[in-house]
Amino acid sequence: MPDLLCMGEPMLELNQRRPAAAAAGGETLYLQGHGGDTSNAAVAAARNGASAGYITAIGRDAPGESLLALWAREGVDTATVARHEAAPTGLYIVTHDEDGHHFTFYRTGSAASLMAPGDVPEEAIRGARMLHVSGISQAISTSACDAVFHAIEVAKAAGVGVSYDTNLRLALWPKARAAATIHAAVARADVALPSFDDARVLTGLGEPDAIADFYLRLGCPLVLLKLGGKGVLVATPTRRERVAAFKVQAVDATGAGDTFAGSFLARHLAGDDPFAAARYANAAAALSTTGYGAVAPIPRPEAVNALLRGRA
Repeated sequence: MPDLLCMGEPMLELNQRRPAAAAAGGETLYLQGHGGDTSNAAVAAARNGASAGYITAIGRDAPGESLLALWAREGVDTATVARHEAAPTGLYIVTHDEDGHHFTFYRTGSAASLMAPGDVPEEAIRGARMLHVSGISQAISTSACDAVFHAIEVAKAAGVGVSYDTNLRLALWPKARAAATIHAAVARADVALPSFDDARVLTGLGEPDAIADFYLRLGCPLVLLKLGGKGVLVATPTRRERVAAFKVQAVDATGAGDTFAGSFLARHLAGDDPFAAARYANAAAALSTTGYGAVAPIPRPEAVNALLRGRA
């Protein structure tokens, strides 16, 4: 039984590889890969030593088969992956320009969006140590939102930890509903992983310490506020520390926050204190931006530890 169960929507990824050529009217090339925030987190956790599994639904289609092959290669348990006979697996396209990376999603009616509370694998959750979900997991449909809340309550009743990444996507739902839903979930979580940009929109606050205080007051005992190039603010009711970011030659930040989440949870479950786990996760997230795609550049411990040693 996996220690960490992630829940949400996996997707096939098509990532632009030659943005400069495309801007000049040349040939545009796309690298096929895999994405979906909680799937990325599961892979990151597995690559960094955790026993990880995934809760989702995928179509009986080529993207679904590709995702199954990915999880098999990465050692992510798929006992809780359902196959849908009619609904497809979602996909997205990543393009790049001087303003950063941009996403185009094709996920309406996807198999994962049809998940409902009755599809939640309760026994598997009870046997885990941590459940990881996100705002996207809840934003894709009303039934998926309800399924995530049900999974959280199953975990809480069994003494299983809950980790929540806000991953706000306003294209999927209105701000008021997103804020109410996300904050209701964070109030039940043991680990909150908001980004500063998400939290500023969700809370209306502009200072990292004020945002950390907000989420601590909701009842979550561990807040990791991701500050991008400024690192991460790790806050508990009794201690807080800003963990510095690592400087690397970044080319694509797709999935960096997911790498942070999965790597942090891997080290947290291995027994690291949250501040040490955050330093490790910061290094992993930085390295994940040095290649294209959400999954391919996720580093393994050897590379992460080498970067950490370079700072020591």
